[in-house]
Amino acid sequence: MKKKVALITGITGQDGSYLAEFLLKKGYVVHGIKRKSSSFNTERLDHIYIDPHNKTNFFLHYGDLTDFNSIYNLIIKIKPHEIYNLGAQSHVGVSFDNPLYTTQTNALGTLSILEAIRTSGLVTKFYQASTSEMFGGEKKISFNENSNFIPKSPYGVSKLYAHWITKVYRESYKIFACSGLLFNHESPRRGETFVTRKITNFFARLMSGSNEILYLGNIYAERDWGHAKDYVEMQWKMLQKKKPKDYVIATGKTTSVKNFINECCKYLNLKVIWTGKGLKEKCILKMGNKKKTIIKIDKKYYRPLEVDYLLGDPRKAFKDLKFKPKFDLKKLVKDMIDTEMKMINGK
Repeated sequence: MKKKVALITGITGQDGSYLAEFLLKKGYVVHGIKRKSSSFNTERLDHIYIDPHNKTNFFLHYGDLTDFNSIYNLIIKIKPHEIYNLGAQSHVGVSFDNPLYTTQTNALGTLSILEAIRTSGLVTKFYQASTSEMFGGEKKISFNENSNFIPKSPYGVSKLYAHWITKVYRESYKIFACSGLLFNHESPRRGETFVTRKITNFFARLMSGSNEILYLGNIYAERDWGHAKDYVEMQWKMLQKKKPKDYVIATGKTTSVKNFINECCKYLNLKVIWTGKGLKEKCILKMGNKKKTIIKIDKKYYRPLEVDYLLGDPRKAFKDLKFKPKFDLKKLVKDMIDTEMKMINGK
């Protein structure tokens, strides 16, 4: 039986690396697209990469979502059975600083892939990585597949275009194309500029003797946090269905950045107290009779337009995809901190 072939954009990222591992274990031939860079950016993939001169089912190609020809030529060459579009400028805060690049990559990049599928006539299944940031978090409600979209960042707007154009191509050209509306998902492979990774990395360094202070923005923002390992499996399951459907992937539970910090402290047996309000709020570590400030608030980390609350309603995915997360918040924190500690200690 001929092996299935998958093509993953954004393969060097958190989701891309976990998905590549998952598909290789399923017996797929996996091709990934990475941007040309003067430095190596494949550290998340080094453990599964094999020199193509040797026998392997894993291949990396240079390409750019903003360049239609490079995307089209790769799709024609590889002829994938499944395409997972995980490539994006995915940092919400950065999207305010670089709105044009964010839009070109996230919105027009998705369109490039869909146009390549349409014009080539290739029969393939397409997965689009949508995001909870499209909902905007106007009210403290849970969001499902039918909720209104009110994005509050260039990132959210760019992803909303990608989400809708995927739906348009599905309905207009009968392409098997679906979107996963994934709520926040973290892991030890999360980029260090993302708040959860900043926090776990900070606490791992603290336990190793660091005297740094961690500066954060809105610690009262609430998010529905899952583990990327759970969520990439759902991405695959969406493409195994007979008909393409969009799904909200979430845990159905939300917690604040402040509570995420407290969970880290609880796991590490650290006693902390919070004092002050607003920009003067800070976290103080108690060590016997001594006290040390370890976290402060910095206005520069606030976004121009804040999303204060995001909670997903994953009941459709629970039912149709048999989705049941293996990681809760405690297990996620443990995995992230344990891995940070091992990296710091060189294990």
